[in-house]
Formats: sequence, structure tokens, C-alpha cells
Amino acid sequence: MLTIYGVHRSRASRNIWLAHEMGLKFEQVKVIQSYRLPNPDAPDAPIHSRSPAFLKINPNGRIPSIDDDGLVLHESLAINLYLAKRYGGSLGPADIAEDGQMGMWAIWAVTEVEPHSIEVLYHRIAKPPAERDPTIAQAAVDALRAPIAVLDQALAKTGFLVGGRFTVADVNVSEVVRYAMGAPELFESAPAVRAWLQACHARPAFKKMMAERDAEPA
Repeated sequence: MLTIYGVHRSRASRNIWLAHEMGLKFEQVKVIQSYRLPNPDAPDAPIHSRSPAFLKINPNGRIPSIDDDGLVLHESLAINLYLAKRYGGSLGPADIAEDGQMGMWAIWAVTEVEPHSIEVLYHRIAKPPAERDPTIAQAAVDALRAPIAVLDQALAKTGFLVGGRFTVADVNVSEVVRYAMGAPELFESAPAVRAWLQACHARPAFKKMMAERDAEPA
């Protein structure tokens, strides 16, 4: 039985979306980020990323993690690469070349996009208005222009990242790029990225994940 540790309002959303794409049955342990709690050490605090019980699963104190029949893994994009190879059919790699490409795009998303897209999310959407810094947001937008152009060029070929079909690579990268959607100006000169995001977000499994996310406490 697959267990996913993490709430929807975290990077666990990536794993939950992929599990829905594959029709996987899983148990979700709703571990919340400790920084979201007013007092994580309170006796009645829910299980969180610094709870002793969860630290036994992931000593890094980060969500998500999974336990798949005794195999414990951390890091959301690596988890998805594993799940796609084990259960994903066409969502996973058809050969070693595609496996390499999927790994490449995951690392690219983490190194080239997420450090900046998360700042767009924080300083244009997530933080209270008084805590947002437009200078940080603009610097992040400027830093994203080059990688978004690279992504647009890659997607212009087939509309997908690997193998001319929807795969785990599209799940992983689109979830990282989603953080930057608070900067629509980034996508004005990236029509392939814009169309790809719309197609990814129109998928029933994504809509199911987002509906579950919207039902969680903010």
C-alpha cells in the first residue's frame, strides 16, 4: 500500500496529482508544515513536519515523503520519477533515453525555475500584502525569463517534454512552473508554455487534486 505523507498545500500536490493520473490507491497522512502552526509543540497540535513520529519517516523534517510497501522516499520530484517507473505505464520512461530526459527535466526544474518561481508565489500571492516585497518578486520574474524561453522552445516541438506524449516530466515541471503563474507577463512571449500549462491543468487528475487542495484549510 502506498502512503503519501503531506498535505495538498505543499509539494505533496505533485505526488497526489500523479497518483490520480495513474489511478493508484493510496493512504494520505496529512502532515502539515510546522511553520504553519502557531505552536507546533502544543499537546493538541496536529502531526507536522517536526513531529517525532514524522521525523522517524523523514529525519530531514520535510514533506512530502512516501512509504511504498516499505520503501521510504523523500523529495517530491524524485518520488514522482519512481512512481512513474513503477506504476506509470506511458507516464513513465519507455527506455533509458527517456529515463535520462525525465531526470534531466526534474533537476532543471529544481535548479533553474523553482528558486525563482517560489519567490513569485510568495511575494505576489501567498504572503499577506504587507509582507510582500515587489523588488524580490520582480527580480524573480527577471531571472525566470531565460528558463521560460528554454521551456517554450522545448515544448514548441510536440507540446510535451518527453516522447511526444504526456508524462511524469510534464507533471513535475508544470507543478514547479505553476508557482510563477502570479507573473502572467512571463508567458506573454511563451505561447507553447501557456498552452501546455492550460492543457496540464485541464486534465481530470489535476482538477481532482486541486479540488481536494481547495477543500483543505488555507
